[in-house]
This record gives sequence, C-alpha cells and structure tokens, in this order.
Amino acid sequence: FGYGGGVIGRYCDQPEKFPGVAHFHTVRVAQPSGMFYKTEFLRQLCDLWELRGSGLTNMHGATGDIVLIGTSTPQLEEIFFELTHNMNNDLGGSGSNLRTPAACLGESRCEYACYDTQELCYQLTQQYQDELHRPAFPYKFKFKFDGCSLGCVASIARSDMSFIGTWRDEIRVDQKAVAAHVGGELAPNAGAYAGRDWGKFDIQKEVVERCPSQCIRYENGKLEINNKECVRCVHCICVMPRALKIGNDRGCSILVGAKAPILDGPQMGSLHHPFFKVEEPYDQIREFIE
Repeated sequence: FGYGGGVIGRYCDQPEKFPGVAHFHTVRVAQPSGMFYKTEFLRQLCDLWELRGSGLTNMHGATGDIVLIGTSTPQLEEIFFELTHNMNNDLGGSGSNLRTPAACLGESRCEYACYDTQELCYQLTQQYQDELHRPAFPYKFKFKFDGCSLGCVASIARSDMSFIGTWRDEIRVDQKAVAAHVGGELAPNAGAYAGRDWGKFDIQKEVVERCPSQCIRYENGKLEINNKECVRCVHCICVMPRALKIGNDRGCSILVGAKAPILDGPQMGSLHHPFFKVEEPYDQIREFIE
C-alpha cells in the first residue's frame, strides 16, 4: 500500500539458527509537532507494537521519530494500515530522502521561543510529506526547528537546514530583578541545582565572565549589555530569567550544511540568513528551501 520511507529493513544473516529474529525491521513513525501526546494515542501505539512487533520502542530516535524496533515483513502492511487509517498518523522518513522534521516545544511552553516552532514544523511536514515516502532526494536531508539557541532538538549540528530562533533588538533588563538575584532573593537558574551547595551567587563569575562575546558588564549595581556584540546564546537569560528577557523583534536564523562526523564531532552549519521574520504563510522560507 504505497511506499514506506520509514521502514528500515533488518535481517539476520543466520535465520536458520535464529528464526525469531530472521526479520527484525525498524519502523519510524512521525512524532507530533513538539512531541505532545494524548495517553490514548500512546496506548494505541503500544498495543499495536505488542501485537505486530517486538514491543521494543525508542521515544525518541536521534532524528526525533517514534522508533518501533523489531517486526517481520508480513506485518509491515498491517502496521502501516493501522497507523494511517485508524490512528491518523504517518510513517516518518529514513534512508536517503527527506527525514521527519522535528521541533522543540516552542511558544506552547517556553518563554525563550522566538517563533512558533510547532506551526512551522507542521506546515513544512505537510508540504513535504510525499518526499518522506517517495524519495525525491538523492541523499538524506533534515529540517529541525529550535525556538532559541539553547537548541533543545539539537538543530545546529543534527540537521542539514536548521531554524534557530533569535531576536534583533535588545535584551530586556529589569535592574530590580538583577539586584534581587545578586542579593540572593531570587535563585539563579530559576531554582535548578538548588539541592547542591554552590555557594553564594556570583554575577561576575557566573554571568559576566561566561558571556562568549564578552558583551556584559556589572558595575555599581547595574548590569549593562552591548547588544551589538551579543550572539544570542541565551546563557545570561537562563541564569537570571526573572531579570533578563529575550527581545521583542523576534524571528529565526537559518543555517545550512551542518554535520556530525564521528572523528571530528559536531560541526556548525553555515549561517545563510541571519534573520527571517517567521510569519504565515512562510513564503520566504518555502522559497529558500526550494
């Protein structure tokens, strides 16, 4: 029933010795944008894989997909029919073609998100779904959508075209909240790591000196940022989230050509567009992709 771009064929080279795993195919299933699930859907998925597969799952694979590990060839059509007709879900992508786009939670839950990652991911998934199943690409190609440079879906080195949220005006600073952080009234890192004895919060060591572009200074009880030198790494905002906020003129940067070779490690893509306004119907972005 059509071509399944999300099925990875796995075979044992000694099927006579190990008939139980003579076939052990992997099935990649498209995850919902932002990876939000209803319990009902997860139960359906587990029931399907217990019946038609090994019961082993991976939530989620490196590409973002729901990964169902281990089934036999006669079950593939049954799995695909059940997923698409009864669960309203599709296979993801694998092999030398377009892979399943993946997005962080974005504006649904995160105050650092600079654009609606889920909506852009959903729209481009709908546009390119056919390329996931009937490969029009001679090679693997991935989109990933990060709402900010914290990179919760690791777009910067794990996708061929990464969309990273950014802003082009100034970081908003609340000097009263800065003083509250310095004075110990507000916990750094929004209270994370609070169970460990890190000592008194030191704004010079933990914020100023850790800025990669050295664009922050703290003098006479006042925090100042040279926004022209800021690289939007979000470190200072994470440490003092009540005192510092992302700018208001928001959009995304587009990088192309990242890779993660085993010996050299992850390599950042080339910055192709420093700033794009992310607005429906995303015509500029679609044009650039084409």
